[in-house]
Amino acid sequence: MLEGDKPGSNETGQVGGIDLIDDCTPALPESVHSQLIALAEFLLPALALHSDAELCIRLVDIHEMSVLHEQWMGEPGPTDVLSFPMDELRPAALDHEPEVGVLGDIVMCPEVVAAEFGSGESMIQQLELLVVHGMLHLIGHDHAEDQERHEMFDLQARLLDGWRGVAGSAPQAHGEARIGGN
Repeated sequence: MLEGDKPGSNETGQVGGIDLIDDCTPALPESVHSQLIALAEFLLPALALHSDAELCIRLVDIHEMSVLHEQWMGEPGPTDVLSFPMDELRPAALDHEPEVGVLGDIVMCPEVVAAEFGSGESMIQQLELLVVHGMLHLIGHDHAEDQERHEMFDLQARLLDGWRGVAGSAPQAHGEARIGGN
């Protein structure tokens, strides 16, 4: 992917799956990559999305995020996360099979997160929050209006609690929880 291009389907040509591309220097540790991919894998069934939905999580530096933020949001400077939905997939209704397709890309800037939260465990927790936040944007959630904001942030908190095993109905393995309310 070239600088300034809109993120899209993964570059490997594979159908389905979760890719993580770390364009940061230095790259985050592989353990963080694995944790973010595992979170995305947890979110697919929790949000009633197909397990073969395609998702790319891309980690970029401040310069790249600034370019993307200006190009796609018309706002100067970097931000922590941007989401680029592709097939406008939505959670499946109860008793319906989720659609297979391309969810899109979640682009995050660890440098922006580190500037606010430091580089330790709190940064990793913030990156987890941004994956959830970005995924919710990919499936149509927004926070422009107060009611939308309340609904999105409540769902975001419940998903993070489920992932972290805090909620009473925390899953024992991937795919056991459905948190979207559909």
